[in-house]
Amino acid sequence: MLFTEKTLSALEYDKILARLSAFAPTEGARLRALSLMPDDDYDTVLLRQQETADARRLIATKGYPPFAGDDGVMDAVGRAEKGATLLPRELLAIAGILRAARHFLDYIATSETPTSLDVLFDRLISVRPLEDRIGKVILGEDLIADEASPVLSDIRRRIRAANNRIKDTLSTYIGGARSKYLQENIVTMRNGRYVIPVKAEYRGEIKGLLHDTSSSGATVFIEPLAVVEANNELRELASREQAEIDRILAELSLECANNAGAIASDCRNMTEIAFAYTRASYADAIGAATPRITEEKRISILRGRHPLIEKDTVVPIDITLGGEFDTLIITGPNTGGKTVALKTLGLFALMAQAGLALPAEERTEMGIFSEVLVDIGDEQSIEQSLSTFSAHMVNIVSIIGHVTDRSLVLFDELGAGTDPVEGAALAEAILEEVRERGALSASTTHYAELKVYALETEGVQNASCEFDVETLRPTYRLIVGMPGKSNAFAISEKLGLSPDIIRRADAHLSGDTKRFEGVIAQLESSRMEMEREREEAERLRREYESFKVEAERRLREKTASSEKEIATALTRARQLLDSARAGSDYIFKELDEIRRKQNAANFAEELNRAKAAVRDRLREGNELYDKAEFREISLEDDYVLPRPLKVGDRVFLVSYHQEGEVTAISERDGKLTVQAGILKAKVSTKDVRLLEDGKRIKVKEPKPEARLRAVVRADFRPEVDVRGMIGDDAWFIVDKYLDDAIMAGVRTVRIIHGKGTGALRKAIAQYLKADRRVASHRMGAYGEGDAGVTVVELK
Repeated sequence: MLFTEKTLSALEYDKILARLSAFAPTEGARLRALSLMPDDDYDTVLLRQQETADARRLIATKGYPPFAGDDGVMDAVGRAEKGATLLPRELLAIAGILRAARHFLDYIATSETPTSLDVLFDRLISVRPLEDRIGKVILGEDLIADEASPVLSDIRRRIRAANNRIKDTLSTYIGGARSKYLQENIVTMRNGRYVIPVKAEYRGEIKGLLHDTSSSGATVFIEPLAVVEANNELRELASREQAEIDRILAELSLECANNAGAIASDCRNMTEIAFAYTRASYADAIGAATPRITEEKRISILRGRHPLIEKDTVVPIDITLGGEFDTLIITGPNTGGKTVALKTLGLFALMAQAGLALPAEERTEMGIFSEVLVDIGDEQSIEQSLSTFSAHMVNIVSIIGHVTDRSLVLFDELGAGTDPVEGAALAEAILEEVRERGALSASTTHYAELKVYALETEGVQNASCEFDVETLRPTYRLIVGMPGKSNAFAISEKLGLSPDIIRRADAHLSGDTKRFEGVIAQLESSRMEMEREREEAERLRREYESFKVEAERRLREKTASSEKEIATALTRARQLLDSARAGSDYIFKELDEIRRKQNAANFAEELNRAKAAVRDRLREGNELYDKAEFREISLEDDYVLPRPLKVGDRVFLVSYHQEGEVTAISERDGKLTVQAGILKAKVSTKDVRLLEDGKRIKVKEPKPEARLRAVVRADFRPEVDVRGMIGDDAWFIVDKYLDDAIMAGVRTVRIIHGKGTGALRKAIAQYLKADRRVASHRMGAYGEGDAGVTVVELK
């Protein structure tokens, strides 16, 4: 495999990697993006493309997993294995990785469709005890919890007691009769010991140790003898506190070393997952599609856009290479897009083999190449005494030396920079050599001889960059199968060259050249005329399709109106039948009573015959009603609206199991506002089913798992923000959110309530304590939001 630095630079592959890395959610993924290289193994390329596609699908259905910063974690684990004591910051980073791995497992557990990323998710290991231990012991980069150990808790209790004794003693100096000796009535610290600021002239009035003097000399800082012993005790306790903290950190570091394999595995696999999501995010940003990877030596790019040119300005092009022809010769005017087409071809090959989606249509096909060899740009070098031609030839000699039957070779202005006759002959010979070795190649040129070579040689195809002769401007479209003209005379005249000079130049052209260029001009004119006719036919077809759709819509509306009238009549008939049934039941009851009073057998027989006749009539009415049509409402996810919705449509709200009417449709995001009785809801089109007028609702219940999908939104996030709300209002939001979390299969969520006075946090904690859905809840740890967040574990 040969993807040289020269090739990557000429095709600006490094700029693609720079843009790709900007989408990386972690430092590890960013470094992977910057070092991404194409691969020539078919299975590897196929797996990379599938990972990118699966990551895009997961983002669309589940959002992003909770990535954690991985900077320096692997180094910290390595130091721990060597016996080093890690810093609190490093231990917190390791806990963050373990927490992220656990959340990753929760994230993928709710995915119902297998993906190529499952193998990476399956390698993640949750080490909950170590994660919880670090979170309980370390509250911040410089803050170790009192509960880290009983010894530390006791030491800090004694430190607080010693501090209080010292402050009580020194308060007698500040507030008593000796306060007149002080420069200020404060207690301060010097060299880690409590002192008071004494006026220099009264230094003899306060017995104690002198620790410092102000810069002016007017103040001395004295430690009174009464607190010397307490200060000594405080220093000793502080030393013991640090020793205990070091012991605790060493203990945690040892636990990390014992779990180094799991931590390293989580880091590596989450970096690979993050890198797949990086490629997916970049693909979404440039509007790319997953290409079809083939083992055949073929390229078929459909509406491909160069990824480094803005989407609003780039002109999509179609390029085909391989199959019927293995060599493509691109001609056309300067600045017409020949080199951009060549670079697009080479860059797409590199991107596809690197696992990146391509900014083209989904039907784009890309073969696998072991080398992409290019000669693009002006290689003139003054330092090496190389002319443009010589520099190109040095590069071409190197390319010829590496060409194989799995190579893609790209030449820009092949044979230029020397005598045109010799340059054209040399270019033709080079192309023949590349073809004999079985490689695919594409070249740009202005030589008419190469156009003729492509016309006369089987397996070689012409292509041209379209030029509008009416506006004298290039359209940048690539036309495969048609040789192009340089249009030098037309461009020169447009730029202001005298018409006389243009006429003299035309006179110098040979007859054969004029005839050849004339044939090309006629072909181009015919092609553009056919293109205009094709576009007109396409316009008429679109108009017909639009008319057909409108006619079908009107027919459906009329049919629906008729069905509504029929349904209304059937409803009225039903009401009449119900009334008749009630009346007949009453009559039967009365007649039965009369029969009991009659003894005649003939009377009973006639009575039974009459009752049978009434029942037959009622049965006929029921059969008529049973023929009424029902609207069966499906709640399955694969439901597709039969037509675009409009204001006034009657719909069935899946999440609420109610009918409603569409009152507004957002132009920005397509969301619907639906009025269902007193309820007004804002929902997506996926959450509604269109009701046809006049048909009754008969809900087709989906499977339990499908019902959950219908209720739980695809953009569910493992946190809810209630900052700024009061207790009852906040709980109303949290209560509904917990139901959604349970149905989504998420067991750990965060409630963001902010710090403030703590009133909202306490109110939510009271509600959570009494909620049967909650297994446990705690204040957020470092990196989770601290006291501004409550982490809830659901049953």
